[in-house]
Amino acid sequence: MFRFLAVCLLSVSSLSYALPSITVYGPTGAERPSGASSGAEPSATGSDPGSSWINAYNAYNDVQLQPPPLPSPMPATTFPITVPSQAQNMPGLSIAQRGDFWGFSIEMSVVEQVMGKNGSFIQVPFLNLLAAVAERAGSVRIRVGGNTQETATLVDSLPDNAIIEKDKTVDTAVTNTAQTPTLLYTPELLYLLSNVSALVNAKWYLGIPMNDTSHLRLQIAEAADAILGDSVLGYQVGNEPDLYANHGHRPPTYDETDYFNEFGVVVNAVQQDAKIKSKNKLIAPSVQGQWTPEDVWNTGFLDSYGSSLDVIAMEHYPEQNCAAEFPNGGFGPIQDPQTVFPQYLTHTSSQTLVQPYLNTSFIAQQLGKEFMMFETNTASCGGFPGVSDSFGSALWAVDYGLQMAYSNFTGALLHVGGQNVSYNPFTPPPTNLSLFDQWTVGPVFYSTLFMAEALGTTNTSRVVDLLANDGNEFTPAYAIYEEHALARIALINYMNAQDGLGSYTVSLSVGGVQIGEPNDTPAQVKVKYLLAPSVSEKDQITWANQTFGGRFQADGRLSGTELVQTITCNQGANTCQIPVPAPGAALVFLSNDAQASTDPATVTFSTTAVTKAIETLAIPSSALAKSNGHSGKVPLSGTSKGSSGGATALGVPLSLTFASVLMGALLLVR
Repeated sequence: MFRFLAVCLLSVSSLSYALPSITVYGPTGAERPSGASSGAEPSATGSDPGSSWINAYNAYNDVQLQPPPLPSPMPATTFPITVPSQAQNMPGLSIAQRGDFWGFSIEMSVVEQVMGKNGSFIQVPFLNLLAAVAERAGSVRIRVGGNTQETATLVDSLPDNAIIEKDKTVDTAVTNTAQTPTLLYTPELLYLLSNVSALVNAKWYLGIPMNDTSHLRLQIAEAADAILGDSVLGYQVGNEPDLYANHGHRPPTYDETDYFNEFGVVVNAVQQDAKIKSKNKLIAPSVQGQWTPEDVWNTGFLDSYGSSLDVIAMEHYPEQNCAAEFPNGGFGPIQDPQTVFPQYLTHTSSQTLVQPYLNTSFIAQQLGKEFMMFETNTASCGGFPGVSDSFGSALWAVDYGLQMAYSNFTGALLHVGGQNVSYNPFTPPPTNLSLFDQWTVGPVFYSTLFMAEALGTTNTSRVVDLLANDGNEFTPAYAIYEEHALARIALINYMNAQDGLGSYTVSLSVGGVQIGEPNDTPAQVKVKYLLAPSVSEKDQITWANQTFGGRFQADGRLSGTELVQTITCNQGANTCQIPVPAPGAALVFLSNDAQASTDPATVTFSTTAVTKAIETLAIPSSALAKSNGHSGKVPLSGTSKGSSGGATALGVPLSLTFASVLMGALLLVR
């Protein structure tokens, strides 16, 4: 099957962003005339975020927590930070980091909902969101996998031209949260990824199934090498193998040595498969904490398989909310989100999370390997409503991302599930609203923009934790050096303003740290702020005064006028006074070049037409039954410890999505 992408070129709009034309398709894929009038959008009954049935989905819950009180004793709210202007004078810098440090892990079973129906029907908001990151970072990394990759099987076709279908045959009444249904997919899934990469600079991680190493299925690597080529970054072998026994996928005695042996079976098969061109792009071991990394290394894993590995990967969630999702699952008492909320609002959280991996990050450097947190988010089993979808989670993800970069991770992926997950960076609307309403962008997505601009596009940025304010856990700060010179400072304020208190001001000095080093504080600096009214805020979040909007308000494009603050410095005193609101995060650019290297491009994708207003596709219940992806109608788990493999189907029809391309209409020719 040969395909190519045809682009109908148009003149570029004089607006601040380009408006690509759209070819509109009906439910069967037949092209329909475009040119609909620009009348008011219809509204859907029940689409009001306050509607009770909407709030039944965790992705749109109305839980809003009380912000924690101000710390007692309060940290200093005016304090100095002095940093050298040159990297050679700053000890403890990280390795050089890429701008696309934060990427996304998309559960394989929810690809149709999140990304598109097939290679011709790509979700336009999804493209816009990827573009927002790629324009700032240079590219965006995406993993398609999770627990559902372990049973994935490539087939030539599926009924109704579906690209994914799940066959759930185990008893759904069983509370074992690892029941993972068989996932069938067609090559069209890979063409979908290829066409996304043709529009946005997206690169992909995929997974080789490991549920049955006696009958390996390597087709995903064979087909992806042929269809995606260099857009494939690697193939994960084993998703959380340390939980295989707990989840009933291996005997109770299954241990690190068993995984070592099974991984060797896959390595040998890949080496002997002439259709797989990428022999050394494997990713492992992806353990989540039941085994330590050292438990795996002690088997001789790296010595035996190092030449086949490209990425050493881990998976970890700082907390789990499994008892709330599975009251009879043996997870103990249900945790109160209000009680756990403060745990996410300190620098100690990120420092604690990286601690178990510092030895492995050093080993990865010695071996010349990437070291990634391959799947993470605020909490497994769907996250905590009110925590995972709060502004506090955005501050946590900024801090956690920068702490991982400082600790020599080379990337991390925020997990994306379905409708019943509160931690999603982005969520498409429930399928019965997709004709009328739009996407919901979660707070942690803003963190990916902050991180991308903090690290820039040169792939030379080195990060250091400044342990600012005598190491106070509520006021962390990082310095980022680029091309050996100080480029940016990141300042975080976890405190929530109360009675006019909580904000702080940094007296920033550049240079003059060592004897003979000149004072290099610039005449002025530029500052972008990540802000919200409180740490518990869910909707009113802005990055440099721009926002994606609240629930059902996003098309993936930032709205509002970008506001970059200019602060005049006192070069005589060698200081710049940088205010940091409570709560909030500030990214300080020390030069015009430091800011220019992160300025986003202006091309976006416009959703200017819709499919037929009332036609839908009927999807069998088995195709919609979810495991890790959380698009089912009942609560489901995450993909870390305690993840689930099935649920009843979402009882609504699945609508078609828009089709769009950059500067033209996306046409796939067979």
